[in-house]
Amino acid sequence: MKTGEKEKIRVLHCIETISSGGVEQTRLTLIRGLDKQKFDHKIICTWAGGPIAEALQNEGVELIIVGSFKHPFEINKHRKVLEVISRYSPHILHGAIFEGMAMATFGGFFGRVPVVILEETSEPSTRSRKAIWLQRLFVRGADKIIGISPAVVSFLKDKAKLPPEKVILINNGVVDPETFDQAKIDKLKVDLGIVEGDFVIGSVGRIYNEVKRFSDILDALKILDRPNLKFLLVGDGPDLDYLKNLALSLGLGNSLLAVGFQENPGLYYQIMDVFCLPSAHEGFGLVAAEAMLHHLPVIASKVGGLADVVVHGVTGYLVPPYSPEAISEKMLLFLNDKKKRVDMGAQGYFRAQENYTSDRYCMEIENLYLSTLATKIKTFTNC
Repeated sequence: MKTGEKEKIRVLHCIETISSGGVEQTRLTLIRGLDKQKFDHKIICTWAGGPIAEALQNEGVELIIVGSFKHPFEINKHRKVLEVISRYSPHILHGAIFEGMAMATFGGFFGRVPVVILEETSEPSTRSRKAIWLQRLFVRGADKIIGISPAVVSFLKDKAKLPPEKVILINNGVVDPETFDQAKIDKLKVDLGIVEGDFVIGSVGRIYNEVKRFSDILDALKILDRPNLKFLLVGDGPDLDYLKNLALSLGLGNSLLAVGFQENPGLYYQIMDVFCLPSAHEGFGLVAAEAMLHHLPVIASKVGGLADVVVHGVTGYLVPPYSPEAISEKMLLFLNDKKKRVDMGAQGYFRAQENYTSDRYCMEIENLYLSTLATKIKTFTNC
């Protein structure tokens, strides 16, 4: 480091897999949003692959793969983490998901890292007593734990009984959408076979149907039984073939438009009329906020963070989980009332701009990093 040059803050992120999920997408958003002259990042993970991993590497982030954990106390994995800490000397460990929280906690303690920040990224209402006990253990070695939605914060304080002074709310953030030429939007419609009079219900996400319940959207379309209804599904995952086969068995083979994972799904949001996320559980619901930034009304399950993101009757509708009937009722309301779609889409946009932008998210994380680090290293020049 040159004389007079400020030392960069070194952040070692600890997460599970890097594939196409919301956690790794949020890490990419954060790394892109923080000042590269002030922060340096590395990521320890159990596995990495796909476009998000490539995008992180293009940002200059080293991805260090330690392999899957058999249990949170696996000594050999923690030794690998400590080797990385010894080489990198991070100022901050930022751990998310159970494996990431375990790595950050043990690495922070045995590696003498100044600041350890944990992040609860899931909707933990069904978590076992053993898992809650482990989380309490992890938090004892942490400076702060972030809850990504008010519902998650409530769980951490009220059910997990974590020290309230360590729990902080930082809502996830999404990048502002780019503007697309109408000709490009029209071409995509042609490519997908969407014609005048079609009504497009869209959804985006990793296709684990037990969690995301995309099958409930297909069941809702079957209830309505209208040939002009299309289901545009953006994402990939182990249950994609199951959904395709389900669509065929329901006579909806021509209604399901599955386009796979898209690194930038913005263009696909442009051809949706309504966004639907019928998850069984959801820590935040990043794509719901993303859809709102695209002026889309949202139908979502009243679970976890989704119940905070979507304002019922204002930016869309909240429905009970596992309820295709309720989804079909709300779809029909939007199908028959364009003004309602437009008005709720506009309200959703204003709410997302106020609460869920990436700029706001990155600013709050940076403030947390700097304030926490300043309490540990009084002489750190960047604080």
